[in-house]
Amino acid sequence: MTTTTAPATTTDTGLRLKKLGQHIGARIEGLNLSGPLEEGTVSAIRAALNEHKALVFTDAGISSDAQQEAFAAHFGPLTTAHPTVTFHEGTPKTVLPVDSEEAVANQWHTDVTFVINPPQISTLRAVVLPPYGGETLIANTAAAYKSLPRELQHLAQTLWAEHTNASDYIRPRTVQGEKEQQYQQAFVSQTFRTVHPVVRVHPLTGEKGLFIGAFAQRLRILGVSAHESADLLRLLQAHVTRPEHVVRVGWEPGQVVVFDNRITQHYAIDNYDRAPRKLNRITVAGDVPVGVHGQRSHSLEGDSSQYSPIVELP
Repeated sequence: MTTTTAPATTTDTGLRLKKLGQHIGARIEGLNLSGPLEEGTVSAIRAALNEHKALVFTDAGISSDAQQEAFAAHFGPLTTAHPTVTFHEGTPKTVLPVDSEEAVANQWHTDVTFVINPPQISTLRAVVLPPYGGETLIANTAAAYKSLPRELQHLAQTLWAEHTNASDYIRPRTVQGEKEQQYQQAFVSQTFRTVHPVVRVHPLTGEKGLFIGAFAQRLRILGVSAHESADLLRLLQAHVTRPEHVVRVGWEPGQVVVFDNRITQHYAIDNYDRAPRKLNRITVAGDVPVGVHGQRSHSLEGDSSQYSPIVELP
C-alpha cells in the first residue's frame, strides 16, 4: 500500500505550513518563536489558528518560561496560572505546569470553562517527555456542530449548560499519591459555577461550536430532568470527539502547541505508565462567550477577576 505525506506549503504571509487533518491541525516549520515577532507574523499565526484551530510549532526555539510568556502575550493579556491551583515556587505566576506527578487530564475538556471568560488561547511547551505515549488529542467543536443534523443544531442553539470546577475532571478515585491529592484539593478549594451557551459563536470567525466538555455538568432548561440533561450532554459530547473531528499530537522536544480554546476541546492520553511528563501551559485572557441569539454567559458563583481580565471585542 502506498501512502503520501502532505507537503509543507508556504502561505501568502510566509508561514511554512502543513495540514495535519481535514478539519483540524497544522504543523508550522522553520519559525523561531523565542524573540519578538513582527506584526505581520503575529497576524499570520492568528489567521492560521482561525483556520486550523490547533498549531504545532516544531523547533520553536522557546526554552524558558519567559520566552513562552513573551510569545503568548503577542495575542493578548495573559491569565494567571489557574483560578484555584497555585503556581509552583519559582515559577512565573502565568505558568501552570501540567505535570504527570500531580494530575492527568484524560478527560475531554476546554480549559477553565467554569469561569465567566475562559481563555481564548492555550499554549503548551514540552519540558519533560516520557519515552513513549503522552500524546494530546484536540477536537474541532465547530466541525462537530456543522456535522450535526440540522434538527439537533437547532436544539443545541437553545440550550445553556452550567459549568463548574466541582466536576469529575479531577476524580478522587483516581488519585494515587500525595501530590495528586494536593492538586485535587486545590482544584476544588473554591467553587466556580458559570452558565454558558451550548453553541458558542466565535468572535473572530463567526463559526458556531459546541461549547461543552468535562466542566459542563448539566443543562439549564425547565422541564428536563437531571438524567435527561446528562443524556443530551453525552450525545453532543460524543459527537465532538468523533475521530473525523480530532487531531492526535505526538510530542517532540522543543515543540510548542497552540490551540484556540474557544472552539476546541483536548484530552491528554494516559498511556505512558506515569513516566515523567511535564508541559508548561500559559493561557491568553478571553472574552465572555456569546450564544447564537446574542446572549452572553453569566456567572452563578465565584469571582475570577484575579485570574483573568475580560477581553472586550467588537
